[in-house]
Amino acid sequence: MEESRRKLDAESAVDTEESPSRQASTIESWVDEHADYLNCFASLRVRDAHVAEELVQETFVAALKAVASFRGDSSPRTWLVGLLRHKIADHFRKLSRERTVENIGTDDTIDSWFDKKGMWLKKPADVVFDPTDFAHREGFWAAFEGCLQGLPNRLAEAFVLRVLDEMDSENVCKVLSVTPTNLWVMLHRARGRLRSCLEANWFERESGEDT
Repeated sequence: MEESRRKLDAESAVDTEESPSRQASTIESWVDEHADYLNCFASLRVRDAHVAEELVQETFVAALKAVASFRGDSSPRTWLVGLLRHKIADHFRKLSRERTVENIGTDDTIDSWFDKKGMWLKKPADVVFDPTDFAHREGFWAAFEGCLQGLPNRLAEAFVLRVLDEMDSENVCKVLSVTPTNLWVMLHRARGRLRSCLEANWFERESGEDT
């Protein structure tokens, strides 16, 4: 939080006409009210506390520059989360550009779904898993975060963008530089692994407590 304040002070000192003291004061109050929530939001998605903190700082700097356009049609937190989602997508896009080889791992079962030309032999049913179905259950998000941490980076990024943040598939493909078929396979693997992890680390415990 203190680092976010220092960044805001530096930005507001650059051009006081575009960033009046009242606007800076508003953002500072939002830092107090929403920084912890935004840090948790980002940490779950990027799985790196330091990166999450940097993205939240960038979010508040962006908010300072754009606060004049905030009309109150949504709550400040909702508006800030929207800015943060863009920062997270930009972060994943940067990681995708830096990767020289596209690698989503191997899976003999999944590889058997395609012919030599990469066409579906028979597209299997998707693994249905939506974490919001269980969000109200005590302890779920802690277990889910642990399972998400265990995913390979590419699978986690695809799941975060498409499922958690509900970005449309076309834009997810652009962010991650993958084809629609690759995205489908990545999501299938991510959902399957998360479901298996939660069944072992949370669902079984929940069932035991209910009996």
